[in-house]
Amino acid sequence: MRNKNSAPTMKDVALEAGVALGTVSKVINGLPVGESYRIRVEEAIKKLNYQVNSYAQGLKSSRTYTIALLIPNTLNPFFSKLAYQINLSLLKRKYRMLLCCTDSDPGLEQEYITMAQQNKVDGIIGLTYNPDLHIMENIPYISIDRTMGSHIPCIASDNFAGGQMAAEKLADLGCKNVAFLRVGSSLTNEPNKRKAGFENGCLARDLQYTSKILEDGYSLNEFEIFLTEHMHNGKLDFDGLFCVTDLIAYEVLKMLKKLNIKVPEDVQVIGFDGIRMFGDGDYICSTIVQPVQDIAEMCVELLLQENMTAKPPLVCLPVSYMYGGTTKESAERQD
Repeated sequence: MRNKNSAPTMKDVALEAGVALGTVSKVINGLPVGESYRIRVEEAIKKLNYQVNSYAQGLKSSRTYTIALLIPNTLNPFFSKLAYQINLSLLKRKYRMLLCCTDSDPGLEQEYITMAQQNKVDGIIGLTYNPDLHIMENIPYISIDRTMGSHIPCIASDNFAGGQMAAEKLADLGCKNVAFLRVGSSLTNEPNKRKAGFENGCLARDLQYTSKILEDGYSLNEFEIFLTEHMHNGKLDFDGLFCVTDLIAYEVLKMLKKLNIKVPEDVQVIGFDGIRMFGDGDYICSTIVQPVQDIAEMCVELLLQENMTAKPPLVCLPVSYMYGGTTKESAERQD
C-alpha cells in the first residue's frame, strides 16, 4: 500500500488505473493508447494528484523542454511585453521559459550562454548587447534585433520602414522642420536602421531635419539642452519630433511641457515601439508599432525547428503606425 505521506509515483498510478506501467508512461508522454486506457490513467493521475517529473523526463530524452530568454530587464514595457508573448508561444508548445534578466551585463549574458552549453536549457532567445558574445554553433539560438552571423537567425521589425513611415507621417501632418532624437548602442543592430529610414523619408518629402544622437549611458537631459538651444522667442524651431523609442518620447514630452511647448499644437511627436498604458490601454504617444506577438511567434517557431541550417539569417516583420494623442489627427481617423 502506498504511503500517504509520500508523493505518488507512476507505479501508484498504474495500480490505481489497473493498467501496465508502460501504459501510464505512454499516456504521460502523449503516445497513442486505447481510449479507455487513456481515460483510466488520466482519472488516476487526477485522483492521486500525480505530478510529472519533467526533469527526469528531460534526462531520458536529452531535453529539458525549457527555453532561456535573455533580455536586459523587465522594467522597460517593451521588454516585458516581449517576454509575455514569448512565454505564451512556448506554453502553446508545452515548453517552459526561463527568464534571464541580464541588466545589459556582458558577463551575465555570456554566463547564460554557458548554461545552455551545459544542456540545462534546450535553446536560447536573446536580446543582447555584449559585442564579444560567443555562441557555440551547436547551441540553438535566435537573436532579436542583432545580426550575429549567418548561422544565427535574427528576428526584427522592419526598422528602416518604420523610420521612413515616421517621416512621411510627420510630412503628411504638415510638418516642415523636424528633429530625430536617439539614444543607441554602438553595436551594429537592426534598430540603428530607424535613423536611415527617417532620413530617407525626410529627403523624399523635402523635410528639413536635424539629428541629436546620444550614446548609451548619456543623460537624457542632453535632449532638454538640445531643445532649449533650438528655441527662439518662446517657440521651438521644430514642428515635428521623431524619437527612436517610446520611452524617449515619454521623457521628451515631459521636457516640452516644462518648456511650455504644447503637443501636438506646437510640435508633433512620434515614438517607436507601440508601448501602451497598463499593457493594453492607450498608446503613450503616437508611435510606430512593433508586432511583438509576431516577433515572439517567429522566434519560438524558428528555434524549435530541427534543421537550423535551413533557417533564414534575417527576418524583418512589418510595422504599423498608431495614433496616440501627440500628433494632430484625431483618434476617430484611426482604424
